[in-house]
Amino acid sequence: MRIIETHAAPLPQVAAFFYVEELLIMLSDYDLSDVLFESRTIAVVGMSDKPARDSYAVACYLKRNGYQVIPVNPNLTKPVFGLQPCPGLRAIPVPVDIVSVFRRSAFVSEIVTDAIAIGAKAIWTQLGVIDQEAARRAQAAGLKVVMDRCIAVEHRRLSRYALAAA
Repeated sequence: MRIIETHAAPLPQVAAFFYVEELLIMLSDYDLSDVLFESRTIAVVGMSDKPARDSYAVACYLKRNGYQVIPVNPNLTKPVFGLQPCPGLRAIPVPVDIVSVFRRSAFVSEIVTDAIAIGAKAIWTQLGVIDQEAARRAQAAGLKVVMDRCIAVEHRRLSRYALAAA
């Protein structure tokens, strides 16, 4: 099974189409904006305490942009830039809007199961992280699904267009 991504331009009419077997996941920039700008709490699964790691940089960016960031990593015990990590999604004591995944594709299914269990609104996997079956399950449970995209890159891109339109 292949995922084919296409983009139509110009903004704000860009749409991303992901063909996952018989399932079509269509995410317009408006849909992505809704996910990003209607959310306040983001759990970063696979968060690292190493500043050189993408998960650290993205979480820092999200925090600077007003999100409540919750590091999720069972191997972290000390706070990461002042944020107390949780060992897993089910240990988070507050409602989560977006589950941002910085783990390999092999772990996405389990993460989606936990995201559904905690009532998250969206699952967002980073570049190169794709699990078709997990995407189907998440969608069937009512979660919005964004796969193979960097949440910080998309936030930065969509914020520019929101500012230009204001």
